[in-house]
Amino acid sequence: MICKVLDMLHKDMSERYQGLLLMEIPDWVINPFSDTEEDGVVEEEQLIELQNDIELKPKFKKLYQEFWLQKKISDRYPALWTVVKKLLVAFATSYLVEHGFSVVIQLLSKQRNRLQITECGDLRLLLSDLKPDIGKLVSFHQAHPSH
Repeated sequence: MICKVLDMLHKDMSERYQGLLLMEIPDWVINPFSDTEEDGVVEEEQLIELQNDIELKPKFKKLYQEFWLQKKISDRYPALWTVVKKLLVAFATSYLVEHGFSVVIQLLSKQRNRLQITECGDLRLLLSDLKPDIGKLVSFHQAHPSH
């Protein structure tokens, strides 16, 4: 039974992330300082400059995401950065979409079945990273004066 559930989970994940699985990530993105020569790298000059950059070489510690997110990379090597950022954004956007679906499922539960999520700001509030400052909101509240 557990194997059957795992097979179904594998099938579901394969279908859901098919675009990511089919995406080809060049070797120079994962390890920019490797000596592999790739055909068709339009930004070959910038890649050679990056590989010979003495300042950036020690900052690469097998974590290519952190390496490419440095401000120096986008400033010095804009052509390489345009290729890499498309690959890095694909993973973040799939996470955000999945998070949005989870929030909608939470809002449309049996306890809240009459809620119209398009009419209220609940969906926007749950997807936002902003946290309300309750103390500040309470301090602005004025008590109703008596006559």
